[in-house]
Amino acid sequence: MTYRAETAVDEPDPDGGAASALTDAAARRPGHPGLSTAEVAERVSRGEVNDVPARSSRSTPDIIRANVFTRFNAIIGILFVIMLAVAPIQDALFGFVIVANTAIGIIQELRAKKTLDSLAVIGEAKPTVRRDGVAAEIPVGEIVLGDLVELGPGDKCVVDGEVVEADGLEIDESLLTGEADPVLKRPGDQVMSGSFVVAGGGAFTATKVGREAYAAQLAEEASRFTLVHSELRSGISQILKYVTWMMVPTAIGLVISQSVVEKNDWREAVRRMVGGIVPMVPEGLVLLTSVAFAIGVIRLGRKQCLVQELPAIEGLARVDVVCLDKTGTLTEGGMDVTEVRLLGPGETAGGGEGAAPDEAYVGRVLGALGASDPRPNASLQAIIDAYPGPADWECTAALPFSSARKYSGAALTEPSGEASGWLLGAPDVLLPADDPALGEIEDLNTQGLRVLLLARTERELDDERVAEGVRPAALVVLEQRLRPDAADTLRYFAEQNVAAKVISGDNAVSVGAVAGKLGLPGAEHTVDARQLPADREEMATALEDGAVFGRVTPQQKRDMVGALQSRGHTVAMTGDGVNDVLALKDADIGVSMGSGSEATRAVAQIVLLNNSFSTLPSVVAEGRRVIGNIERVANLFLVKTVYSVLLALLVVCSQVSYPFLPRHLTLLSTLTIGVPAFFLALAPNKERARPNFVRRVMRYAIPAGVIAAVATFATYLVARSHYTGEGARDAETSAATLTLFLISMWVLAIVARPYTWWRIGLVLTMALGFVIVIVTPWLQDFFALKLVGTSMPWTAVGIAVAASLLLEVAWRWVGRRFPA
Repeated sequence: MTYRAETAVDEPDPDGGAASALTDAAARRPGHPGLSTAEVAERVSRGEVNDVPARSSRSTPDIIRANVFTRFNAIIGILFVIMLAVAPIQDALFGFVIVANTAIGIIQELRAKKTLDSLAVIGEAKPTVRRDGVAAEIPVGEIVLGDLVELGPGDKCVVDGEVVEADGLEIDESLLTGEADPVLKRPGDQVMSGSFVVAGGGAFTATKVGREAYAAQLAEEASRFTLVHSELRSGISQILKYVTWMMVPTAIGLVISQSVVEKNDWREAVRRMVGGIVPMVPEGLVLLTSVAFAIGVIRLGRKQCLVQELPAIEGLARVDVVCLDKTGTLTEGGMDVTEVRLLGPGETAGGGEGAAPDEAYVGRVLGALGASDPRPNASLQAIIDAYPGPADWECTAALPFSSARKYSGAALTEPSGEASGWLLGAPDVLLPADDPALGEIEDLNTQGLRVLLLARTERELDDERVAEGVRPAALVVLEQRLRPDAADTLRYFAEQNVAAKVISGDNAVSVGAVAGKLGLPGAEHTVDARQLPADREEMATALEDGAVFGRVTPQQKRDMVGALQSRGHTVAMTGDGVNDVLALKDADIGVSMGSGSEATRAVAQIVLLNNSFSTLPSVVAEGRRVIGNIERVANLFLVKTVYSVLLALLVVCSQVSYPFLPRHLTLLSTLTIGVPAFFLALAPNKERARPNFVRRVMRYAIPAGVIAAVATFATYLVARSHYTGEGARDAETSAATLTLFLISMWVLAIVARPYTWWRIGLVLTMALGFVIVIVTPWLQDFFALKLVGTSMPWTAVGIAVAASLLLEVAWRWVGRRFPA
């Protein structure tokens, strides 16, 4: 096999990362020139363009439809129209609240859509297409049928096509076919959109573009932005299902009972009936969940964090183990060659067998290896910077780097015509276990330095035993640049009880040294992944005990994620190289760097567009804020639902008038639920998310709702026996409203814990709002609330205090008796 210098081997990076930018010298390609400008224009005019819509959020009509046409909006809308026909406007205020809430939901989601759409464009990788013999990056949507698309390590095949050039091209099709092993592609072979390159390079002609490519449709659908499939949303849907089952028969009974009780005044019967049904609907819970998620996306978007799937915010908040790839995560992409150490006898440019290589000759070999690669990664770029390539050397054959092999190779022809074969890769892979040089390498690794071995081979590059019996020539010592924010980020995870595991393809001791510099607990005890047990249970034990793992193969990374998940851990995986893709795909949450390979960005749920590892704490904090706060406000909404249903049942059984008009419960809901819930849902919250959302919320909502309903109904019955004559009904309602408000305020006070100055201020402000309504004459008339006398109002307060004490006891007892 003979290859031109422009398609030479990719230098090995033990962590598997690969840069995708083309060098200026390699922009113009020999061989197949690709389509001409005229041919491209002709295909565009025929509509043969890759017009698959970019993944993004829901469309604007979908957002409006989803927020307006809901089951509960339909119920509230019908009741709103009825109340407008039979009662004053203040009894229909609940309808305006629904309109406002729906509008807020639409506006917030449209803002989130705008953020996501703009970020998706920023984060979208551009494939390299050859036209008129010139290679250039273009947007995915501008590829036309017949375009020649170039491929390199880490590139994703964005359309279906046929290979026309191949240089050891290996493509992973696991995301489409489930086949884990990479497939070696030769000219004439087919490639499918959604697959990605793991080794080598080449080019293919686009044979199917746009919606004609079935695999592209699958990839588009799989990566589409979504608002569903999260434990939080599933839990809320389950709660709403239960509420519907309770609400329908209760509402029917309430309609019948109020018709009987108020038989002489059907308008009053309708008002009381609607007053009983409206508070059963926890319509704001769904809205606030959407708003909280949407605001979370906007906040993260401002920090250059692209959330490709909205529930990923929630998922990362549940993470208790984060697996970190060293290169690109703990270290920056750039590296520096600090030293080249010559080794043992070998063959020099002018010497014979057994002579030692001189530094100048080794430098020319390294320069030739670097100059021949159009896609240098961080390690090779450092070598290129230190050793410019000699113009009179030629690369005649290449062995692409593979994460499984840990080395690459090249056959070089020197100016004298002499041919030589070279391997560049991991020393502990290329050298025998007893080689004395390994001790020297170990010392360098303990200092956190990366070491590559340059060795000469006498075998053909396509020989499976090419790495056997190589003659070491030199050690290339590279120093990695630590990310300045990595130490603080690792410290944050430790404080949040999130275990950090560094999983790298590099030497374990070297990785441990880097992790140690960053202060990772347990970094001094490193594990060579080649010694890990294959059994999943035993591997999981080793992973839980260790913190730093080196020489990890791509398949091992995937197995390690699965082993941790088998122990009940929620695992996040970060990475930027091709060798991280399988692990990113299997992890609960995959996090990719924006500068990483296109394949990693395609499968990750979260992409850090600014390549800043320090953004992760913001994502974790945002998820915890959303989940923890939604759980808080869910308690408020569901306590209201429980006491509303139970009050209605007590009214039906007692055959009395329903104690409240819609205006009363609108006032109570606004002061004790609506306004507080909005602020609580957006407050900071660092508590780690826990499972069993539904059980944890209902265990508090049910006893609290029962206590509130029984106490309120007791006050109502006492008031009915106390008041007589004209105005008795309004006085009875006012006393019951006072009791229910005080109990609801105590529920709010419990939910708002732990207290901060603003939470105390929020509770007191809501209490003050009710006091203002009670003492202001025109508000008394508007809400039909007026406390009559002194004995009954104080009785209402006494019942509320007793119920609140009982509520506090029940809250604490439930927490101990039924832990989540």
